[in-house]
Amino acid sequence: MAVGDNPTKVVGSEKFLPALQIMIEGYAKDDPPTRKMLPIESDVPELLVDLGYGTSGTPHTQAVGDLTLIAFYYLLRIGEYTVKNKRGNVKQTVQFKLEDVTFFKKTKGGQLRCLPKTAPYELILSADSATLKLDNQKNGWKGVCVHQETNGEATLCPIRALGRRVVHLRQNGAVKSSFLSTFFHEGKKFDVMGEDVSKALKLAATLLEYPEKWGIPIELIDTHSLRCGGANALALSGYSDTQIQKMGRWRGATFKEYIREQLACYSEGMTTNMKLNFKFVNVHGNAYHDVTSKCVLSDYDWE
Repeated sequence: MAVGDNPTKVVGSEKFLPALQIMIEGYAKDDPPTRKMLPIESDVPELLVDLGYGTSGTPHTQAVGDLTLIAFYYLLRIGEYTVKNKRGNVKQTVQFKLEDVTFFKKTKGGQLRCLPKTAPYELILSADSATLKLDNQKNGWKGVCVHQETNGEATLCPIRALGRRVVHLRQNGAVKSSFLSTFFHEGKKFDVMGEDVSKALKLAATLLEYPEKWGIPIELIDTHSLRCGGANALALSGYSDTQIQKMGRWRGATFKEYIREQLACYSEGMTTNMKLNFKFVNVHGNAYHDVTSKCVLSDYDWE
């Protein structure tokens, strides 16, 4: 490999050596089916926000609620908004920081105007949209931005959740390079961990009776369910593959793996539409059999 040739592949090709390819195919036959995480809807992060800002809420539960709501609407990967194990781990994905958030407000004429980083709290908490800039991510894209606008909700809105995160950090004197996952409690700094989000999602789905009502087992709900749920919500809302791909920052068609066709919504009305008589015509028919006389007599009643 030091001279540019991969010894596991045929020279000048991306194909594995025949012996290796046979071995890999053999392993694949023995592999059990993968258990992919199932999507959740916006009600799960919304419940976590309600719990976080309820009477028994804490800065930690508030941060978890806000981050899950942001992750659902912005289709975020878990490593983009939480800390995994220890801070400083070397990984390609760079977490969102305070300086990566830009808020926008509409003028009276409807034109979007960027708010300064030092904008008053009331302006931030009433912004019409927000952009997140990602320095680097899992698939190697750098400097990618993703933009969303408010959904009109006073609390259960990703833009309001981002605003609350930014205001919390600024009120506690956080530097601009602070992660959005950072929160302060009694003067001490902490981080939301990936495990915290996983536990919270399972708890909320249990409270919402996902297994009983929707047939979605709790063990198939995890951090990936937010990104998966957001993608499915966009697909079922009629957005194009290109729009979903851009929002989720996928390089290729891998985003289609997130669309769960086993959801009843995807087959709704199919049998009714399939029952329609479309009067199929094989346009190649006359190339193999002379059907001219039959068509003329039956359809046009010509003599």
